[in-house]
Amino acid sequence: MKKVLLIALAFGSIQTGFAQTTAKKLDSLIEGYNQVHKFSGSVLVAKNGQILLEKGYGNKNFQTHTLNDANTIYQIASITKQFTSTVILKLVELKKMNLADRLSKYFPGLPDAANITIYNLLTHTAGIPNYTLDSAFMKDVVNKNDKPLNIVDALIKYNKLDFSPGTKWNYSNQGYQLLGEIIQKVTKMSYYQAVRKYIFTPLHMNNSGFDFTNLKNSDKATGYWTFPENDKDEVAPVIDSSVSFSAGAIYSTITDLYKWHKGLQTYKIVSKASLDQAYTPFKNHYGFGWQIDTIFGKRVISHSGDTYGFKTNIARVTEDDVCIILLNNIEDQEMRGQITRDIFAVLYNQPYTVPVKRQEIQVKEEILNKYTGTYQINPQVSMMITVENGRLWVQASGQPKMQLFAQKENFFFSKDVDGQVEFVIDQTGKIDKLFLFVNGNQIPGKKIK
Repeated sequence: MKKVLLIALAFGSIQTGFAQTTAKKLDSLIEGYNQVHKFSGSVLVAKNGQILLEKGYGNKNFQTHTLNDANTIYQIASITKQFTSTVILKLVELKKMNLADRLSKYFPGLPDAANITIYNLLTHTAGIPNYTLDSAFMKDVVNKNDKPLNIVDALIKYNKLDFSPGTKWNYSNQGYQLLGEIIQKVTKMSYYQAVRKYIFTPLHMNNSGFDFTNLKNSDKATGYWTFPENDKDEVAPVIDSSVSFSAGAIYSTITDLYKWHKGLQTYKIVSKASLDQAYTPFKNHYGFGWQIDTIFGKRVISHSGDTYGFKTNIARVTEDDVCIILLNNIEDQEMRGQITRDIFAVLYNQPYTVPVKRQEIQVKEEILNKYTGTYQINPQVSMMITVENGRLWVQASGQPKMQLFAQKENFFFSKDVDGQVEFVIDQTGKIDKLFLFVNGNQIPGKKIK
């Protein structure tokens, strides 16, 4: 008995040590991204029921210098779709509707409604265009001078499909807004009340809601277009919840979203059979409000969100009870996928790189001029190096121009992307090639003119 106890204690200490080491790695990784202005927000990482990281980085308000923490409230945008799909599954389990139901059962006036099923709407295969990208449609729906068009009336008015239902895939916010309207018809309550009844209340998600515009809470994050430099105000406007509705209206915290993950893991809201359907991709790796893919041999179930001032992501490996939540209040930072991948790399002992804040030095213009010219990277891609107003610039084929900043006299880095350029000086002092460093790869380029 004593030996068994000692073994148990030893195993427990090993597990604790592993968790502490992993937590430090995760913290250093996210701190690195924050230091290079690639992330400002809150992060939660958990594995096998143990929270390894639950912390805020950067400012929730750059004007008041208040910091993000585990309680900061963010708009989660399209992560909302998994809540919408789960309410639909709950109503199916309650025998109030069916995935095979035709849209004509609820809104017969919609174009091709008899051929569109609930399943099609959930999987983005209904053929309904993503009108969010159509400025004329959005102006019509969000009419500030009159009563906004109901989404159903708007779709009837525009009356078109991109393809025959079920034949192709096209991400459609309006398809998910229709699901919200159907929820209201079936439940005889508002979409917001239905989500609270079936999800928020049973999971005690007390810091989640919908009307972010009018939310009065000191934990509310301010969203920014770009990472403010020198406290510059780059505040983004807030999209009203009635516009994004069941496709993107929810606000939440990392703590509440972890409750959501645990509720799904334990089948507290809907059954395993229902979630198995939700996690099964139909087209383009998409299930019901979830993207399904693999990383390091593990099935990853995830979804991101993107709205003015906010970028978000939730990624889960259900077999290992892994949950990664990234809530970011800088809209132009497109690092969610890379940060999520690096977190998975930490959890599964795979290679990753911690971003390093690079110190800029000044280089004389006469030296910069030596680097100018065109460099061939591969048969399809060349890079043009120029000097303008004493600054070095690079422009790759078909890409916008970016400024390069000197870390060494011949080594430069970008503040826009994770990339560096090293110019190679030969024995005669000439520059005939460079090395491009991107995503851990060293790519040579030969000067052609």
